[in-house]
Amino acid sequence: MQGIGLALAAAALFGAAAPACKLLLGSFGAFTLAGLLYLGAALATSVPWWRELRRDGRSRLDPRNRRLLVGAIAAGGLVAPVLMLLGLRLALAGEVALLLNLELVATALLGVALFREPLSRAGWLGVAGALAAGALVGAGGGWPGWLAAALVAAACACWGLDNQLTALQSGLTPAGVTFWKGLCAGGVNLGIGLSLEPFAARPGEIAAALGVGALCYGASLTLYIAAAQQLGATRAHIGFASAPFLGAALAFAWLGEPLTPTHAVGAALLAASVALLLASWHGHEHVHGAQEHVHAHRHDDGHHLHAHPGLAPHARHTHWHRHEPLAHAHPHWPDLHHRHAHGTEGEGSEGTH
Repeated sequence: MQGIGLALAAAALFGAAAPACKLLLGSFGAFTLAGLLYLGAALATSVPWWRELRRDGRSRLDPRNRRLLVGAIAAGGLVAPVLMLLGLRLALAGEVALLLNLELVATALLGVALFREPLSRAGWLGVAGALAAGALVGAGGGWPGWLAAALVAAACACWGLDNQLTALQSGLTPAGVTFWKGLCAGGVNLGIGLSLEPFAARPGEIAAALGVGALCYGASLTLYIAAAQQLGATRAHIGFASAPFLGAALAFAWLGEPLTPTHAVGAALLAASVALLLASWHGHEHVHGAQEHVHAHRHDDGHHLHAHPGLAPHARHTHWHRHEPLAHAHPHWPDLHHRHAHGTEGEGSEGTH
């Protein structure tokens, strides 16, 4: 139960970003606010990242991992938050929160397009339903609503690319990726904002922006990792998928935004679509080649067979480790250990579990 609570707390913090940013946009331009938010996330993850660095000795950013990190910083740290904040200027915070479900859609579609990841029939129905729901939510605001939906959808596409690049990252842990993304992207966007946008924010408003970034991005990630360590990544992600809906509920309750029948229908359709996407597992015989990387893991999940004397098999820990070649079959999602190619899917490679 503690793990479920951690996942829901992470989702609530992340979901609160849209309504909190809606209030902050009255004091900041989009670039300046995006910069402060991500610098706040860097501050929140600096201590966990420093502890990981001291424990592991050094980061292992070879040229490939550096390219992946630069791509994630550019797509997910520089471009995506600015697009989202520009959309937030034109739409209700609750609408933007609901539209953030499109990140899951973008991640799935980019996986199919770039990495030949399989998507079951349920997954494709989820994609279609989420796109229809996004159009429905955007249509409620007329032309500004359509433009806001397009901006948020573009932000979600950038975050989806960020997710795919980060999933391939084998030299840094999630805390390390978030720290560098926050520091680099936050600093660049803040510099752009200060040079292009009028700035008259007071110290309390600056502190609030940094705090929102620290809580809604940095602390949210930390809680999500803790939940994944207790529940496993799949169940933790299912809990975290409630974030856009919690954000919309906060916007309607906290900011007093109107809840229309269009919002209700769109939210219901999005919830059903997300459930279909999250159910898109598949299982088949597959081969893992030898690889080396760092991430949180345990030794009773079928992939981590190296020994630690005195460490319980179910205990989560983080360090640099090597995988020897391995062949086995089990239901899985595309993740850090499952980036193999797929041919034409049959009954054995598609299913919901």
